[in-house]
Amino acid sequence: MSAPRRGKPPRHFADLSPEQRRDAVAELGEKPFRAAQLATHYYAHHTSDPAEMTDLPQATRELLAEQLFPPLLSQVRTLTADAGATVKTLWRLFDGVKVESVLMRYPGRATLCVSSQVGCGMACPFCATGQLGLTRNLSTAEIVEQVRLAARALERGDVAGGPGRLSNLVFMGMGEPLANYKTVIEAVRRFVAPAPDGFGMSARNVTVSTVGLVPAIDKLAKEGIPVTLALSLHAPDDALRSELVPINTRWTVDEALDAARRYFDATGRRVSIEYALIKDMNDHAWRADLLGTKLTARGRGWVHVNPIPLNPTPGSIWTASEREVEAEFVARLRSHGIPTTIRDTRGSDIDGACGQLAAEEVS
Repeated sequence: MSAPRRGKPPRHFADLSPEQRRDAVAELGEKPFRAAQLATHYYAHHTSDPAEMTDLPQATRELLAEQLFPPLLSQVRTLTADAGATVKTLWRLFDGVKVESVLMRYPGRATLCVSSQVGCGMACPFCATGQLGLTRNLSTAEIVEQVRLAARALERGDVAGGPGRLSNLVFMGMGEPLANYKTVIEAVRRFVAPAPDGFGMSARNVTVSTVGLVPAIDKLAKEGIPVTLALSLHAPDDALRSELVPINTRWTVDEALDAARRYFDATGRRVSIEYALIKDMNDHAWRADLLGTKLTARGRGWVHVNPIPLNPTPGSIWTASEREVEAEFVARLRSHGIPTTIRDTRGSDIDGACGQLAAEEVS
């Protein structure tokens, strides 16, 4: 086996802005209008295969594809669950490192959970990815390719339920998205730009998750792209949250919640609070009351809480809460007037928590 390559991923069409695409095509001796043709194939038809670009001369399309569409992701493993409606894929990148994405099909929608980093540097002890540590950031194109490949699989009917359309994206795969800020925002621009400059998705259907990088949340609020913000809180008190989410020692619970409220004020987009329910750790009724009190103190109608039954990792001391404890936690939050919905967990029988497949490959 050859040694892993080092350095940046090769330049890809999805890394480039519309202006840069035209320049890149011109540098290869082709007419700039070819950039729009390539964009239509890539973003509207979800293909980078020169054989499918029949409106370009064959020599031209072979050259452009070779130079602008280098292969970035190769499939290592694919596991399915939920009668084929959940598809988890482990990808190998150009340098041999691995990331995961999860495609989840529901009645009326299809959601892709994408990765933004190889591993994660946030070191949350109950998270499979957090235990891997951070290897590197993904490039814009490495993120966008996860989306294109999922959209293509749905269109072709490769996912249970027949041909369909990718409607929702969540940055809840491997990595802390706001720690790879510039790249993630560039990827989001590709998602929401109208075809042929992007996939033409609604910003409302794109969710960016964070453990609470306060300056980056404030920066995101000023981007003018009203994506949904999801704050991974997991505890309402600093003592416990600093243990579960170490970045809390830098930005406290109150500072993270204040930033989330500012995001709502700037965008009008209701914030999601993600809360992994961990047995005998953070699932106490008094913690639900404390969370409800802190959220209502910042106003009404700006937030929604998603308690998530923990997807335990093999050998972990962390496990999901009992059903009756979960129900009481939800009831306490709702008694404070907080809209609360238990997150539907998919793929627990296929190592559903992101990072588990990659961890198996490393171990």
